[in-house]
This record gives sequence, C-alpha cells and structure tokens, in this order.
Amino acid sequence: MPMTPPPSDPEYDIEFFWDPICPFAWITSRWVAKVAAQRDYRVDWRFISLRLVNKDIDYATHFPPGYDEGHTAGLKVLRVAASARDEHGREALGPFVSAFGHAYWDEPKGSDVRTRVATRDHVVSVLETAGLPAHHADALDDTSWDALIDAEGELALSRTGRDVGTPIISFEPPDGVSFFGPVISRVPSDEQAGELWDAVTTLAHFPGFAEMKRSLRERIQLNIAGGVSDAPVQEDWQAGHVRM
Repeated sequence: MPMTPPPSDPEYDIEFFWDPICPFAWITSRWVAKVAAQRDYRVDWRFISLRLVNKDIDYATHFPPGYDEGHTAGLKVLRVAASARDEHGREALGPFVSAFGHAYWDEPKGSDVRTRVATRDHVVSVLETAGLPAHHADALDDTSWDALIDAEGELALSRTGRDVGTPIISFEPPDGVSFFGPVISRVPSDEQAGELWDAVTTLAHFPGFAEMKRSLRERIQLNIAGGVSDAPVQEDWQAGHVRM
C-alpha cells in the first residue's frame, strides 16, 4: 500500500484535488469535465480530505452541527477511491468521481441519501456504476489509507498555501500555477464552460494574480439542495459554511 502520493504524470493537463463531500468540488468538477471533453484535456483526479485538513480543529466550535460527520464520510469515500486507484490506475477515478456525485448530489432534496452516504451499500452501488469491483468498499474503514490521502492533500496545499478550501486545481502540473476553486454555485452551460475556463486561466497565468473573492453567494444549485432556480437565494458564507 503506497504511503506517498504518486508524482505528477506529464500525460495529464490538469490535476483536480477533490473531496467528495464538498458541493463546490462536485460543481467545479462538472465544469472541468465539460472543458476537458471540449478541448481534449486529460484530468488527473486526486485527493484532498477536508477531515484531514481540519484534523487539528475543534469541530464543535468551528463548524455548524453535522460537519464532522460529513467530512468523515468524505474521507471514507476517498479511502475507497485510493484503493481503486491503487489497483486500477488513475483512469479509474474519472468514472468514480462522476458515479459518486450523481449518486449523492443529484439525489432530490429530502431523500435519505445523507444517511446512506459512505455506507457499504451506497459505495458498492457507486463502484458498480463506475465499473469497479465491489471489494474496494472494504477500504471504507481502513485508516491505513489516511497517510496517503493526507500527504496528497498536503501536496495540493504546498502549491496554494493553507488558507484555502476545496477543490484545488493545478494547471499544467506540476510546475504550472495552482488555485483554490473557482468556487461556483452552479454548473455552467456547455457554452459558458469554455468562456469561464478562458477567463480563469487568463487570471491564473498572470503572475501577480492571487485572489478574487466575495462571501455573498447564491444558494448551491444542486438537486440535493432543492434544485436549480432562476432567482436563487443569496447567502453569506464564512470559512466553508453559511455564516452562523
């Protein structure tokens, strides 16, 4: 079992560091997948665990209720992903990322998926959809994968600094620029995907650019949060969650 993350592969144009329980990582991943299909890019789906990044934080005082359980569920799913990558290679992760997202974020609001996520039955279903063997679900509670996942997250943070969240994207890895985000609350249309990519990469490649941010956002536009609206509610966010 590897303890250190694999090196960057020059065959990939983008490295996408993903936590499965982060809604922004899922939305941004769908945008990146559209761009990759349109421009023939290859994406290396990599790991960053919010639970491990925040391992020294007191969840009871720093986050709203439920975040500890959610972040832990994300870590469990990453263990399964790490097991699948170890056996089947990096190409296995694109289907796994998609299958998990559709089996969680695309579920309707009020479904029982929040109670089933990261259970064996849920993960076996995800693996089957991704064309991967069910035995990788054995990794759900296997903490021996955590050192690898933690090291991979630290690799991402070494490229951006620590005052960021998920996802993290590396352009032209390993020596190209890396950024947190972009944090977007809805999946862009096919036409918008390329326009947004050009805007983001133009900013990213300017050597003096570091940050463009606001805390006011539209409510996440996902089925699990109530679906897509033409006039979404605006919310104020702080430190990765709606301001309490």
